[in-house]
Amino acid sequence: MNAWDTIAATIAAEFSDIPDLEQLTRVIVRLLLAALLGALVGLERELAGKAAGLRTHMLVALGSALFVLIPMQAGIELEDLSRVIQGLLAGVGFLCAGAILKAAHEEQVQGLTTSASLWMIAAIGMAAGLGRDATAVLSTLLALGILMMEAPLRRFFDNRHRQQRIVTPDERDGGR
Repeated sequence: MNAWDTIAATIAAEFSDIPDLEQLTRVIVRLLLAALLGALVGLERELAGKAAGLRTHMLVALGSALFVLIPMQAGIELEDLSRVIQGLLAGVGFLCAGAILKAAHEEQVQGLTTSASLWMIAAIGMAAGLGRDATAVLSTLLALGILMMEAPLRRFFDNRHRQQRIVTPDERDGGR
């Protein structure tokens, strides 16, 4: 065996963590699904002009899927996987905290919804990584529905508020 054969064998052994085509396909589908679902939620946030948009949500979803996939491939026990998930959620919590801003001159806090969407997309990424594809897709659709219904609900309540204007006696008489 010459040096090149040794190098090729070493490289092949280094990439042997996915032993067969079925396992490789499963990993690809889970990672791509996580990234795609992250893209959907991230696109909504980006179109809404929020700081954490497409790339951030895709990376959080993909990273979350990877963090649960790797221990599963290593044959980790369920109890230990729960600690991985707890650590992942704590880390994502710090990222989410960075998305929340409060200006000193404003009473309102900004970024709570984007922070919640990052937290949600981490859970969706974990679901995809664990092979819970239907749960991941359904959760994404629900999250998108919630994020997209703000404007219509706001218009509805603004219109109702305008229609329920109280007329005072002075206004009935034409201000006389």
